[in-house]
Amino acid sequence: MKRIEEICNQVQESLIENFWSDAEGTFVNHFPVRESENWIYWWHAHSLDCLIDAYLRSKDPKYLARIEKEYQGTFTRNGNTFLHNWYDDMEWMALAQLRLWDATQEDTYKEQVHIIWEDIKTAWNDHMGGGLAWKKDQLDYKNTPANAPAAILAFRLYQRFANEDDLVWGKRILDWNLANLTDPVTGFVLDGINRLGDKQIDYEWKFTYNQGVMIGALVELYKIEHSQECLVKAEQIAKITKELLVDTNHGIIPYEGEDDCGLFKGILVRYLYDLMEVHPQLTEIREMILQNAQCVIEKGINEHGLIGGNWEVREMAEVDLAQHLSGIMLLETAAKLLII
Repeated sequence: MKRIEEICNQVQESLIENFWSDAEGTFVNHFPVRESENWIYWWHAHSLDCLIDAYLRSKDPKYLARIEKEYQGTFTRNGNTFLHNWYDDMEWMALAQLRLWDATQEDTYKEQVHIIWEDIKTAWNDHMGGGLAWKKDQLDYKNTPANAPAAILAFRLYQRFANEDDLVWGKRILDWNLANLTDPVTGFVLDGINRLGDKQIDYEWKFTYNQGVMIGALVELYKIEHSQECLVKAEQIAKITKELLVDTNHGIIPYEGEDDCGLFKGILVRYLYDLMEVHPQLTEIREMILQNAQCVIEKGINEHGLIGGNWEVREMAEVDLAQHLSGIMLLETAAKLLII
């Protein structure tokens, strides 16, 4: 694959050129900008993640400056706090800030992660047999987006700071997600239970990011305990995801929709890479990611350097920030795969 770093630089610059707002102090949600833009907190966690990807790849300090502006702008725009109504949104922010601490060792990021983590733990309750609630004003709805990323966070905190309580929390959360929202035969990860107050599972909701975050949680526990069972489960999820969600679309991860759905594919790719780091024998997953990256390079980058939700076409109308961030995640992942 030619010029992958050059292309990564291009789409990172397009992120700034087309979505950054000096007036807002953060990224806006759409290009072109809509007359009314809602505040979508969790997208900004992933914008930080994408800027971190660029910094780790290039070591260019300009990305640290961009990170700090987006970090401060998000804090201000969110009411001078990183706490929020949605538990899953806070989990993404904590994960991004923990990566920031890894990259910079700045104590501010570590302190904020622990503040957020303490708030996240208040989501656990006995509705649906345990698990973390999705949001503070709907405590009886439990889903994978609120649980698997929290398990990733707990395991990563344990690996860095050796607090046994974090390991206990991670296992507790992961065990609930495996028992309640994972198909015991195929390994496919389901979205949620009791969304409508009817104790029913949303079997029809089949999203790529649910698979990605469960893979991520299993990989982090594997790093701690070196349990082959974790690795086998993660591999099973990766393979069923490819079979059910990707192979039916000739190897290209399909378009999942506007708004929040735009981030789903990028999240899957990010955690598939983490799996390949500990299990490099998964060559078919590696090739799938590289095939998707090649597709985006050849077909999916428009005249503004932006990547839409469908990686097989150049989106000439509106592009969501979430969609472009997923494209960046894919290409930054491909760049890492091509050097290992």
